[in-house]
Amino acid sequence: MARRARRLRQKLRPHHLRTTARIARCRGPEKRNLRMDRSKFLKSLALFATALACPGSNCQAAASTTPAYADRAEGKAFAQELAAREALDEAEILAALRDAKYLPAVIQAILPPATPAAKSWVRYRARYLDKTRIAGGVAFWRANEATLKRAEAEFGVPADIIVGILGVETIYGRNLGHFQTLSALATLAFDYPPRAALFQRELGELFLLARDRRVPVGSFRGSYAGAIGLPQFLPSSIRRYAVDYDGDGVISLDTSPADAIGSVASFLSQHGWEAGKQIAIPARVADPQRAAALIESGISPSFRLADFERLGVSPDTPAAEDNRAALIDLASPEAPTEYWLGYQNFYVITRYNRSSFYAMAVFHLATAIRLERDRANNG
Repeated sequence: MARRARRLRQKLRPHHLRTTARIARCRGPEKRNLRMDRSKFLKSLALFATALACPGSNCQAAASTTPAYADRAEGKAFAQELAAREALDEAEILAALRDAKYLPAVIQAILPPATPAAKSWVRYRARYLDKTRIAGGVAFWRANEATLKRAEAEFGVPADIIVGILGVETIYGRNLGHFQTLSALATLAFDYPPRAALFQRELGELFLLARDRRVPVGSFRGSYAGAIGLPQFLPSSIRRYAVDYDGDGVISLDTSPADAIGSVASFLSQHGWEAGKQIAIPARVADPQRAAALIESGISPSFRLADFERLGVSPDTPAAEDNRAALIDLASPEAPTEYWLGYQNFYVITRYNRSSFYAMAVFHLATAIRLERDRANNG
């Protein structure tokens, strides 16, 4: 762990050096502000390294000596800004932050591996296409068939895609996470410099969600990254996309499969899902070097079949329509790279989790569940 902490400090050192150089060039208020930024950065980095280096009970001891978030300058500034912007009670925000705990396990969970292995689509796919998720998906579909049919009709999102996302995210509610969301988000907001801005926004959304629900802000539980319920929505996504699909007057993503189903369908629909359109089809690539420009263009669907053909790319199965697509490469060190044409609906799945591996795993799991369900129904 100590070696991992050293690596982290080395990785973030350029940021510190750039800030130091900027301080040397500045004068007056800007210089003071940059010094404050550097001080906050170094303080956060020290806490960050502690989370990596301290084992077992020593982590608890280190956490107990950390000032409460309500007593830290950044915590006070957060409470003041949020209260002013959203008409919340600053004293109540500070009281909640005083109860929030620094969670070393959250920092450890979010860190990349010390020695990351090469990305492998074969290994990634195997994590999610297993008997547990496929059988569980068939059972979940059977238990919630009417709700899934309703969501498909209202939002245009196929039932198997909804079930596939819930399977990848939490195995249909088996793995919801056990962290207090308030403490997890506070830890990441104030003690994880690389993504502090994102998690401070989500922490603010959590306070607003608690206000919307009229519940204590400390009552939410979820993943180490602050995601909640069967579909693992962050607080901002709950407020923006979640729906009360069982009609009981409360959105309960952790206890209501209907709310989870409707909310996933709502999310995909609002991100541009095209009802009845293809998601992805396998492709053949004659010369990967010629096709490199297509891959480098990203996963947003931008090309027609003629564009692909000019660079030696062709569908491996018939394309239903000549809709815009992106060339998706799924690389594995231990196997040949798979190529797919990803359409608008594939891109929409990546809005849920911005990874082509993730979107393809959802698509493959959804397909496997649908085929197994059809086999069981026809058997």
